[in-house]
Amino acid sequence: MDNQTLIQYFHWYYNEEEKLWVKAKNEAETLAGIGITAIWFPPAYKANSGAASVGYDPYDLYDLGEFDQKNSIETRYGSKAAYQEAIRVLQDKGIAVIADVVFNHKAGGDELEKMMVRTVNPENREEFTSEAYEIEAWTKFNFPGRKGQYSAFIWNKDCFSGIDWAEDRKETGIYSIQNEYGEGWEEVPSTELGNYDYLMYNDVEFRNPEVRADLKCWGEWYVNTCGMRGFRLDAVKHISTDFLTDWLDHMKNAFPEGFFVVAENWNIESLEQLQQYLELTEGRMQLFDSLLHRNFHLAAEERENYDLTKIFEDTLVQTHPLLTVTFVDNHDSQPLQALESYVELWFRPMAYALILLREQGIPCVFYPDLYGATYTDEDKEGEEQEVSLPVLSGLVEMIKIRKGLAYGLQRDYLDFPNCIGWTREGIADQVGSGLAVLLSNGAEGFKAIEMGVQHAGRVMVDAIGGRTEEVSVNDEGWAEFFCNAESLSVWVFKQK
Repeated sequence: MDNQTLIQYFHWYYNEEEKLWVKAKNEAETLAGIGITAIWFPPAYKANSGAASVGYDPYDLYDLGEFDQKNSIETRYGSKAAYQEAIRVLQDKGIAVIADVVFNHKAGGDELEKMMVRTVNPENREEFTSEAYEIEAWTKFNFPGRKGQYSAFIWNKDCFSGIDWAEDRKETGIYSIQNEYGEGWEEVPSTELGNYDYLMYNDVEFRNPEVRADLKCWGEWYVNTCGMRGFRLDAVKHISTDFLTDWLDHMKNAFPEGFFVVAENWNIESLEQLQQYLELTEGRMQLFDSLLHRNFHLAAEERENYDLTKIFEDTLVQTHPLLTVTFVDNHDSQPLQALESYVELWFRPMAYALILLREQGIPCVFYPDLYGATYTDEDKEGEEQEVSLPVLSGLVEMIKIRKGLAYGLQRDYLDFPNCIGWTREGIADQVGSGLAVLLSNGAEGFKAIEMGVQHAGRVMVDAIGGRTEEVSVNDEGWAEFFCNAESLSVWVFKQK
């Protein structure tokens, strides 16, 4: 079986002339050819800001760009028909489609309702700062453009545990809705800010059995309608784990072939919290390794002062490699975004080698690194900035090398602060497989490392880093490899 390689097929500012669903369909053959096995699509349903939305302010999960709602029929990425066609073509080419699922909140209610609320301290949501009082808020969702097609369920104030806007008072705040399911927040994995159930917009009340039932019906409808083979779950640290495991179990029972599931639990401080989440969910889902991303960001910033022997220290891929999706950057960490922590360009090829060419974890490539991106937005000071992210040199070659050559026993040489490496011995089933990787964050590097005695006498060349010499494996199966300063080399067997 070929190595798995995911791609996040969007970024926050996707602004190309070609709609995303059409572009993905047109690129399917190329993506399959270089070794992409799964594609993570952005949220496909109608959002509060209509065709302008990236998708994380969901309004109607049943509207995939089909109904005239929120001032648009199509979403930012195209029509329902184009989405279905993209999924069909990609999966016919062997690329599994992973759908982004945003359960935490809804936005853009259609009607006002009166309800009893209490305000909470934003820094400690467990602390109430008022007695109960009445406000009016946009909590009724009746989806007038869809008119009950696919689902007649109407969302109202009983479907939400919190909101951030009182329409009658024209006031923002964090309001805990006082309903029959409890005056306080749901139990969620994150204890940041006391209880991090409330994130934004209208916070969904998963203690309401009617909400849970509708989301299960939606899940079945979504798969039957579109046929995706996986899910990316958004913002899981803010969502009842009891609900998510119940929903995933329901989907597994409805579709016994199962799904690839990866969750976003953004955390750059506590490995223990990510480990606890994996234990709590009992292997039902993988997690993105935000801690490894943190290490990449620090390594790029600190340059030769960063100790490369610690690059995998306190990361999920080190402790739970079979349940980890690794990445270099994503739409939240890219320049001008809220969690901006973009890995500097000089280190990006090395970061990609560290996720693509090793045994542990399933790597996820970021769209701009494959296609480039140019966009403008305001920075934290409110100043307009133009960002240009280049196509990353060597990335396509590394994805291809992962597909064809990155197999077999891995030997690690994470033994020098400024120069580390590893080898993959190769396997008989993959002709020509096997490789050696060396990278340096300082001066030119070299290292004697073992390839395996079965490769004695074979010649290896650098496919990525620009070294021109040839290296021969000696009779004991060892060879000395080299890399340029602040660079990497990927040594593969020379073709006869």
